[in-house]
Amino acid sequence: MVKLNKIYTRTGDNGTTGLVSGPRRLKSDLRVEAYGAIDEANAFVGLARQHADAIPDLDAMLMRVQNDLFDLGADLATPDTGEKPEYEPLRIVAAQVERLEREIDRLNADLEPLRSFVLPAGSAASAALHVARTVARRAERQMVALASMEGEAVSTEAIAYVNRLSDFLFVAARWANDKGRADVLWVPGNNR
Repeated sequence: MVKLNKIYTRTGDNGTTGLVSGPRRLKSDLRVEAYGAIDEANAFVGLARQHADAIPDLDAMLMRVQNDLFDLGADLATPDTGEKPEYEPLRIVAAQVERLEREIDRLNADLEPLRSFVLPAGSAASAALHVARTVARRAERQMVALASMEGEAVSTEAIAYVNRLSDFLFVAARWANDKGRADVLWVPGNNR
């Protein structure tokens, strides 16, 4: 269990932060940017939940996503160095990706078929979910870039999870728009 007694430590005043595994990195480091974007996506999921609390099934799914996003942040903050750690680090596992896939399929089964691209609009819950989706896509780009760097590792499960997450958030945003019936559709060239 995590126990936080003191919120400020002053150790980051020099522009660095400590990874779970101990080493310090610049706060502008790509790994820190990636788990920061995951934290940001989590905050927008939390905002969406404030507007989705009348939709119990969706709210429960979003709560599971929020917990997973903390797992993903811990995974990213504990890079695999190839050495045996003193403790078992928290990692995203295939079962979390598979659960997201099942929830995507469950929500998608209720949706109106797409007739155009969907604008990130509609209900407050939907709009917040679209913001979370775009932040998750940014985190995914950062994670992929990080994984391609020499000496850095990001698990395939972590990348799969964040990729599936953005799909889930898109489908959830449509579901929050009266199961797609209240989607705001793009009309190409409409304002020419």
